[in-house]
Amino acid sequence: MPNPTSAGITIVRGDITEQDVDAVVNAANSSLLGGGGVDGAIHRAGGPGILAECRELRSSRYPDGLPTGQAVATTAGRLAARWVIHTVGPVWSKSEDRSELLASCYRESLRVARELGARTVAFPAVSTGVYGWPLEDGARTAVGVVREETADGGFDEVRFVLFDERAYGVFAAQL
Repeated sequence: MPNPTSAGITIVRGDITEQDVDAVVNAANSSLLGGGGVDGAIHRAGGPGILAECRELRSSRYPDGLPTGQAVATTAGRLAARWVIHTVGPVWSKSEDRSELLASCYRESLRVARELGARTVAFPAVSTGVYGWPLEDGARTAVGVVREETADGGFDEVRFVLFDERAYGVFAAQL
């Protein structure tokens, strides 16, 4: 089955740590020091160089951690990518609308990618794992923001990398 595309936006089912792109986006926690899910996988696959740069960021620019909705880049270590763009997604809340913070993760990551000169970027489904964001809403936000932010070009490809069949199907429906 071919991968759905929409004006330079593609989706693939796979492992984000194996993507051969300029920049891989990490669904990080605010500590920037690794964790579970995508964050842990990127730190494990990329090796100690990523953690070393994250520690440097914590001791200099982000002593209290990276704020939710913001993004910052480091080396990609042993990954095929050149950079890792770390972004902290919001935790889902029934009582508080945090959708602008989720949208900001995608906007800020693309802003950092532009500053780096990245032409290809791979995103996970930010906040839809352990942070509990409903997958359908997360996909709608992700695809909507990326379409808006790439409408004038600037990237050769923005790729969503989905780990399982359900997430792949939900993102495909948005494209």
